[in-house]
Amino acid sequence: MKRLRDIQGPAQAANAFTTGQYAIVAMGGGYLHWGHIEMMRLTINRKMNSRTTFARWRINSPYKPITRKGLGQRMGGGKGAIDHYVTPVRYGRLIVEVGGKVELGEIENILIEVAKKLPFPAKVVSRESLAVLQQKQIDMEQNNQNPWTFKQIAWGNMLGIRKVLSPFDLHNHGRFTGKFHFPGRV
Repeated sequence: MKRLRDIQGPAQAANAFTTGQYAIVAMGGGYLHWGHIEMMRLTINRKMNSRTTFARWRINSPYKPITRKGLGQRMGGGKGAIDHYVTPVRYGRLIVEVGGKVELGEIENILIEVAKKLPFPAKVVSRESLAVLQQKQIDMEQNNQNPWTFKQIAWGNMLGIRKVLSPFDLHNHGRFTGKFHFPGRV
């Protein structure tokens, strides 16, 4: 069984801008392997002007080992050898920041091209649009008209729901299921 805890839930690190003006943000969880990182590096380096712009990587190099057994192997014989390494990414983590003397219109096509090739949903954001996205979630929680929220139902154990909920669901109030995020759930 895969240990998916490292891609579940919201990112605790690298979820805010440091130096850049624009970024690619993960809208779901997933794994990046060396091919994805190389694709991002080549695309950004080829299409960006290095004299006026810069890119800052906000992800670690691949460190989680993925094992695999050869095709046609019989069952047993222990765990397979390490096949490759991956980097886990959670919802809300910035992948790469871009800044310098550049406008969003100039760099947006490059970042959209990279975001489409990632193995999880990703989106191009600016400092302002990321702040609006976070404020929208806070406003939804504060201005909720529904008297029954997921948190109240779970903690009140209505209809015996706590028998089927995991501690992960209780902690994140049902906003995530596995690596997927439900933006409309309060």
